[in-house]
Amino acid sequence: MRKYLLAAAVMAGVPVAIVAQSAQLQPGEEPTKAVSVADTGGKKIPNTWICVLKPGAASGNPGAQAARSANVGGGRVTHVFEGAFEGFTLRIPDRAIAKVQANNPNISYCEQDQVMAIASEGKASIAAVSAQGDTLPWGVSRVGGGSGSNFRRAWVIDSGIASHPDLNIDTSRSRSFVSGLGYTDTNGHGTHVAGTIAARANGGGVVGVAPGAPVVSLRVFDGSGSGSNSAVLSAVNHVYNYGSAGDVVNMSLGGGISTTLDNAVLRASNRGIYFALAAGNESQNANNVSPGRVNGSYIWTVSAFDINDRFASFSNFANPPIDVSEPGVEIVSTYLNGSYATLSGTSMATPHLAGLILQRSVRNGGRVTGDRDNNPDIIGIR
Repeated sequence: MRKYLLAAAVMAGVPVAIVAQSAQLQPGEEPTKAVSVADTGGKKIPNTWICVLKPGAASGNPGAQAARSANVGGGRVTHVFEGAFEGFTLRIPDRAIAKVQANNPNISYCEQDQVMAIASEGKASIAAVSAQGDTLPWGVSRVGGGSGSNFRRAWVIDSGIASHPDLNIDTSRSRSFVSGLGYTDTNGHGTHVAGTIAARANGGGVVGVAPGAPVVSLRVFDGSGSGSNSAVLSAVNHVYNYGSAGDVVNMSLGGGISTTLDNAVLRASNRGIYFALAAGNESQNANNVSPGRVNGSYIWTVSAFDINDRFASFSNFANPPIDVSEPGVEIVSTYLNGSYATLSGTSMATPHLAGLILQRSVRNGGRVTGDRDNNPDIIGIR
């Protein structure tokens, strides 16, 4: 896909181009195991269906269409979507979905809900970071981040964001789309992602690529790092409704192919909102995962490399859809309880790119070695 130079004009929503050239864990507590897409992502959720309405069919009231369909099929409504698209999710016997569609001509199609999962590898390990003086993680240094101010907003669709001295959380815009849970992270993944994007230069701890940028917590995963496509769609709709041109959305997550999710991301990006998408960690073609396979002028899919610029062994590949590669192996960032942790994955690479977009500069910093598709990805730097 074609990108444009990201410069000061990003504030008006101009697309981007590459130019050539610890509070501690409790005693005995193990760091949360990351649930990877390979573990669970893409698995169908029984008796749960996402129905997309035809454009204009809901007349601004998709909830009424949802209730009508639930009554026909003997199910219940769990989500109502309004924004990038109109629709709803039903908990309904799988055998009844054909009846629902036949009895509501306003439905364009229905897609079975699926498990979505965070795109990191293995367990987090708690990292020792000095409280005296700022620490610049190797990835932030490699991409040229760690300075600047007056950044736009980063929306983090993830496991939530926990309170941390290094983070500037926009609590007024933060939301949870997981039933019964608030937007505060209990897994650690979303907090880690947020720190790589925007940890403050506050005289101690780590510094992010765009230090001090406001981060919005949009929680779609529970404490184990597992969630549903319906929750992710709700978060994308939230950004569509409340985001602004020049903001960036970080999606360090993935699942099986979802036409509904792909289209929602594309429509939100058409408002001038940037999306940084993880390529995934299955060592497979990134065209097989959503939303990482989506192409668009405001959409960037990110692979991972290590401290020696070697393509990460776990990273998905293929260009397109991959636009750029970023540091994703042994990345130190913010974590639960005011601590710091090391994690790896395209989840960790993607927020480096999100921070660069906030910096309004993504340049060609060379190419990775060892890319599996023999088309080495460009390294994005400031």
